Amino acid sequence: MKNQKKSETVKAGCYSNRELSWLKFNGRVLEEAADATVPLCERLTFVSIYQSNLDEFFMVRVGSLHDQMLYSPEVRENKTRMDSKEQIDAILEQSRSLCEQKDEIYAQLMAEVQERGGVELIDFSRLSPEDAAYLEVYFNTEIRPLISPQVVGKRQPFPFLKNKEIYAIVDLESKGSGKIGIVPCNNGLFERLIQLKTEPNRFMLVEELILHFAPQIFDHYKIKSKSLLRVVRNADLEAEEESAYDETIREGEPDYREAMAELIKRRKKLCAVRAELSRDMDDEVVEKLCEYLDLTKEQIFYTKAPLDLSFVFQIQDYLKTKPELFYEKRVPQKSPMIKDDVPMMEQIAKKDILLCYPYESIQPFLRLLNEAAEDPEVVSMKMTLYRVAKYSKVVEALIKAAENGKEVVVLVELRARFDEENNIEWSRRLEEAGCRIIYGLDGLKVHSKLCLITRKTKKKIQYITQIGTGNYNEKTSTLYTDYSLMTASTDIGLEALMVFNALSMGQICEPGMKHLMVAPNSLQQGIICQIDEEIEEAKQGGHGYIGVKLNSLTDKVLIDKLIEASQAGVKIEMVIRGICCLNPGIKDYTENITVVSIVGRFLEHARIYIFGTGSRQKLYISSADFMTRNTTRRIEVAVRVESDALRHRIAQMFKVMMSDNVKGRLMKPDGSYARRQIRKNAVNSQELFYEHAYSEAEKAELEKQAKAAKKAGKKPANTKQQNGKKQK
Repeated sequence: MKNQKKSETVKAGCYSNRELSWLKFNGRVLEEAADATVPLCERLTFVSIYQSNLDEFFMVRVGSLHDQMLYSPEVRENKTRMDSKEQIDAILEQSRSLCEQKDEIYAQLMAEVQERGGVELIDFSRLSPEDAAYLEVYFNTEIRPLISPQVVGKRQPFPFLKNKEIYAIVDLESKGSGKIGIVPCNNGLFERLIQLKTEPNRFMLVEELILHFAPQIFDHYKIKSKSLLRVVRNADLEAEEESAYDETIREGEPDYREAMAELIKRRKKLCAVRAELSRDMDDEVVEKLCEYLDLTKEQIFYTKAPLDLSFVFQIQDYLKTKPELFYEKRVPQKSPMIKDDVPMMEQIAKKDILLCYPYESIQPFLRLLNEAAEDPEVVSMKMTLYRVAKYSKVVEALIKAAENGKEVVVLVELRARFDEENNIEWSRRLEEAGCRIIYGLDGLKVHSKLCLITRKTKKKIQYITQIGTGNYNEKTSTLYTDYSLMTASTDIGLEALMVFNALSMGQICEPGMKHLMVAPNSLQQGIICQIDEEIEEAKQGGHGYIGVKLNSLTDKVLIDKLIEASQAGVKIEMVIRGICCLNPGIKDYTENITVVSIVGRFLEHARIYIFGTGSRQKLYISSADFMTRNTTRRIEVAVRVESDALRHRIAQMFKVMMSDNVKGRLMKPDGSYARRQIRKNAVNSQELFYEHAYSEAEKAELEKQAKAAKKAGKKPANTKQQNGKKQK
């Protein structure tokens, strides 16, 4: 019995809490902001990303836990068995520690900005009399006429404070109980950074200016204390989305798009989950704020850094003349697999083509869509859209196809969190152009990245299928690492058609496909079957191997299967950027598992599943992480890469990522991350992949020039294509 309990305790140590694991990931982002080897202005970007990440985490994950604590406090998460209150308490404690680190890093960064860039953010204590006079005039003429102050008292209700906006809060002395004065500092009518008159490279934040002149605003009161306040609100509407849809249908208004538009408005008014203050205030005032906002004191954070760090991008604009403060410019390169003078569908018919973003350009895929829109033999185009660019060339190509008489079927996922408004607008435009719009299935988000082009010639029906790991978004294709596979395989095309037909009929695709694994019916079970094969291989004395690249690992079913595989002797390598609820390196359980997290210049976003080695190897790319929401509550697609050349290429890239000792961190048995020792060569996988992309593009261009010269009977010029590599 004692041995059994000890065994259970050791196995429990194999799991990490999802939320605390995410905070460790965000700590990795903050680590990049503190890394002196990262250019200064890019470090500013990382500290801003850290803050926006944390905001979204509280809005979504803490918001969800907050609701659970109110309505289902007995529920415990399935790995560390923490209930919602225990998780929130741990989150607040860890977040407070990270907040202190963020303040220190920000202060250091701004000191370097002043020293190396000559740009300074100042306060009134360091102003010359001339600048102080200028700012007072500026406040009275440019700001005061546009602000709307309010006093909260017995007859004046506390106003609704908008999510993530900044307010000046002042404690007013009055007869009887004290009052609170509030001034909104973000109304979109004035600049956030105010430039000083005498020194153009010195700035003041507008909220600090408003707070300074609070005595003039509330001139009938004595001000006891003052601070800036920022509130983060719950944005988790997952549970409400379906009920709102059903309610809309019951009321005889079956327009899901309009229901979602209404939900976006409702989200803005959800409860507060965190508040930040820029200065200490009397306990009485803080207690009042907690009462008004329905927060506990533990949910109040004090921060020395500005409450909203998005202004750092304006600071960067002032430093553009100093290229040494930024990353070397990188431009997505032309894939050597693509020929300019041959139609895309003709090239894909000859061989499968893989694009690797951001190292290679998305242009060949956009070219495919536009050629298909114009091709008289293309009869239909079908696509799933989750997040698209604000000015989407992908959507424009689909609109063109519809206007040219093609059948265009587009599944637009309106529940892509925080992109709903953009998706609603594009869905309207697509519908107006004649596209058939589908909004997905009840209770299941459609997260797959799937495109099917059907072409009917005199001889046959041809399918061109594209399956990707990332969104159809031209902007993020330059910032996120993703794979895009384009194939003319009839078998894959027919299976993709089955997926679209099921979605069109409001159904879930049935299992049994050979080339695609489709959630929720066959992805999780398909992965388990592949892991079982590796377990059996290891038990038979062979070399069982699993390689996985993901954003997150939380699915306990798959985690337990990976633990089983490790116990059987299967070697497991994982590149997991964010959440990882599996702790590696625990004797007798996860000792055969290695986990690396890469946080660098580009957001690691591609998903790869590798099973086996050599002739046994099966390799998939997918839109799905190993998260329960992906494997059981979404429509996701994984495709097996059949081309030997492409499979080898992806496997080699995975190997490089596993060996990254510059931006890669090794996960320890306690769930923390450690820097890797650079013994001989430094391996920065992202930089290596970009160098390779430049080299291959240059090589392809030289070969093209040589062929052209040979055809023309001339000697090729001995020049090198630079491809923007050394641009600043």
